[in-house]
Amino acid sequence: MTPPPPLNEAFRLRAGLAPVVHADPLDSSPRSRVWRVATAGGDTAVVKQLVDAPEADERYTREVTALRLAARAAPPVAPALRATDPYERVLVLEDLRHRRRLPADWTVDYATALARLHATARPQDTGTLPRWSGPGERDVTAFLGLADALDVPAPHGVRGELEALLDRLDRLDRLDRAPGHALLHGDPCPGNDLHTADGVRFIDFEQASLGSGLMELAYLRIGFPTCWCVTSAPAPLLDRAESAYRTAWRAASGTELGDGGEGSPEAGLVDACAGWLLRGDALVEKARRGTADHLARIAEEDWEWGTATARERLVHRLGVVAAMTADRPDLRRLGRLSTDLRHRIRARRPDLRPVPSRRP
Repeated sequence: MTPPPPLNEAFRLRAGLAPVVHADPLDSSPRSRVWRVATAGGDTAVVKQLVDAPEADERYTREVTALRLAARAAPPVAPALRATDPYERVLVLEDLRHRRRLPADWTVDYATALARLHATARPQDTGTLPRWSGPGERDVTAFLGLADALDVPAPHGVRGELEALLDRLDRLDRLDRAPGHALLHGDPCPGNDLHTADGVRFIDFEQASLGSGLMELAYLRIGFPTCWCVTSAPAPLLDRAESAYRTAWRAASGTELGDGGEGSPEAGLVDACAGWLLRGDALVEKARRGTADHLARIAEEDWEWGTATARERLVHRLGVVAAMTADRPDLRRLGRLSTDLRHRIRARRPDLRPVPSRRP
């Protein structure tokens, strides 16, 4: 068992902690070590240390910055940051307890809290965090390469549709008004949302950025693309959750979602889901991103990641995008290609399972 980092007297007092008498390790990614500590005064806190690894300093800075921005929300949407030690990359955080049993409609509370988190950032916060980075030309080429590898003809003009999509996503992300300056969590997955007795709080902000909140609202429909845990909720529940997001955004920001002038939020959500479909890196865990063309791999092999295989994830996303683009003249070729790719993959692998309807 790895003990928590020593908390020197000044740091401990700054965190408002009595002497630590017990520490229990908590589950965490390989990039960090986390403990729940108990003190002689009966208090508890969470101590997190980012391990010495590439980009550790950047991830630490992102997390601290995001927690401070998120602290503007009332009621809270993140744990309180009690103290920091940048030299050891240590944070002392409020101890929060996740409810073990969640209602079937947990996504409504999730979406409400996500909107309130997004709304804590303001245009004047530009530069405090990196900008969100969307798909690019290489993703378009890889997606069309997958169609070629599976002998699925790409409709004439689909590359032009996809290049226009990239341009819209870039403009959506760079608005001078909401939602282009939302505080994005970066990995808002089941497990990084704690459903407490006082509401939903988000943790683990190491990948936080600024951008369009629609890119993370899209997680609900596209199936949590950066997450080990994939879920597929029924359409009426998705509609309720997205409506709750819009209502919470309006109350927290004082603006309507889509006030930036880039069209309706519904159109932006379709674009966001289509953008996630293009990203082969969203088929593997973080440590393997940027290491290969994963869409090219999927034509030849399948692999497990969390609650679904890569092909099961892709089939789900293709179905979502095919349905969402049915009424979009500017994405009708992508919709047709998504339908054809989905049929081809399922014909080759009829044993593929639907992604789970419930979170584990």
